[in-house]
Amino acid sequence: MAGAAEKSVSFDDLPGWREDDHHAAFEAFRRSAAQALKKPYRDGSDGRTFSRYKPVFEKAVSAEIGDSAQARVFFEVLFEPVRLKNSDCEPGLVTGFYEPIVDGARARSEKFAVPIYAMPDDLVEISDVNRPAGMDPYFRFARKTESGLAEYPDRGEIERGYLQGRGLELLYVADRIEAFFIHIQGAARIRLPDGRLTGITYAAKTGHPFTGPGRILVDRGDVPQSEISMQAIRKWLHDNPDKADALLWQNRSFIFFRESPVDDQSLGPVAAAKVQLTPGRSMAVDRMHHVFGSAFYVAAPHVNFGDGKPFQRLMVGQDTGSAILGQARGDLFTGSGFEAGEIAGRIKAEADFWLLMPRQSEKA
Repeated sequence: MAGAAEKSVSFDDLPGWREDDHHAAFEAFRRSAAQALKKPYRDGSDGRTFSRYKPVFEKAVSAEIGDSAQARVFFEVLFEPVRLKNSDCEPGLVTGFYEPIVDGARARSEKFAVPIYAMPDDLVEISDVNRPAGMDPYFRFARKTESGLAEYPDRGEIERGYLQGRGLELLYVADRIEAFFIHIQGAARIRLPDGRLTGITYAAKTGHPFTGPGRILVDRGDVPQSEISMQAIRKWLHDNPDKADALLWQNRSFIFFRESPVDDQSLGPVAAAKVQLTPGRSMAVDRMHHVFGSAFYVAAPHVNFGDGKPFQRLMVGQDTGSAILGQARGDLFTGSGFEAGEIAGRIKAEADFWLLMPRQSEKA
């Protein structure tokens, strides 16, 4: 059954539904379906369980879908659209993220001196079972010490040298601001000096809450609310190098990475759902509410996705993030490289969300 903040509707109620490229969305959906059948995704809330999705995942893997019309029928037959609203009655919200492509090297040099770190061996994942008394329930990671678990050093402490000498440097990049935005995006492609590309993706984090620099700049009056964007944040950091550390260190969260080969350069990084992201079809969602691999229809007419059309697309939940909170909240993956970053950095808009729920007759 739909939750209290949901309402079932007809596919004809979805703006632009018939004009969408359902085949592109289906291919992204099928990738998650195949992965889910190898290792089930965690349940969400309000009856959104893996067992509810398993039959449609199985059908997606075995289906012979050759065009958008066939894909549209697949979704219309097996799913019903459910309107999502946030419990606090705030409107739905979309933002954008992308995969940077950055020059770097495996060895430190004068040019490439900013490290990208692998996960330290004293960082452990925690839960309510082993969380120390008094530690904020937000923390999912802690530092293992001889006297027990403790908060891990934060961004400022790490960038001031906490991890030096431990051999954790995966790669090096040239610019600390670029490294910060790699942390924000959670993945990147690194172009090595010989021209080869290697990928890095999220492995773990210190556990501290994320604090966005954009909100700080707006609250301080350094950048007007109407002008804040990823591009505006970058410009402020480059224009104020003597103040950059003080701003960036207010975001105590620090990300650790693992190397991830780039199997298909037309797709993005392997994200939280363990599949490569699809530009324009993959979306980060709140994992407390949704099962990875879920399909969503998103309408955000004020979003410019680079094609000059109102954003009305079928999307697949294949990633998550600490800032992605709420049923009607999505972070749209725009692709890899500079142009994708230009698009992602300007996306922040109200949006309408519909979750495609497997019909009850398909329930396992």
